[in-house]
Amino acid sequence: MAESKLILIVDDDRELVDAMRTMLERQGYKVIQAHDGNQGQQAIYTQRPDLVILDMMMPRKGGYPVLEHFKDKPDAPPIIMVTANEGSRHKVYAEYLGVIDYIRKPFAMERLLETVNKALAPKDEKPAE
Repeated sequence: MAESKLILIVDDDRELVDAMRTMLERQGYKVIQAHDGNQGQQAIYTQRPDLVILDMMMPRKGGYPVLEHFKDKPDAPPIIMVTANEGSRHKVYAEYLGVIDYIRKPFAMERLLETVNKALAPKDEKPAE
């Protein structure tokens, strides 16, 4: 079970957010949401989530400026980027900025859940790489 870890979903696609939230809450996670990068960045500071699921393209502020802001901050939460963008250079840049995974939309919820569980597993339970 998930020990009530807090996950922030930052995405402007409300249907996708609802689907991710439902799946994650069924696994025992606590989920909060933001609908653009400005709200997401503020929520990271005020709510201190254990993990962030961040969309690349959103109104007002997309995912890359949020990643750039947190790149060198030691207390930044792990971030998973989700995007409909197919470009490999975008994936490389996201990885450079420190995402723990880059998942292209549409994706299987099981794929996302696997990444979330791996990211939030206690350090002594993570498999050796």
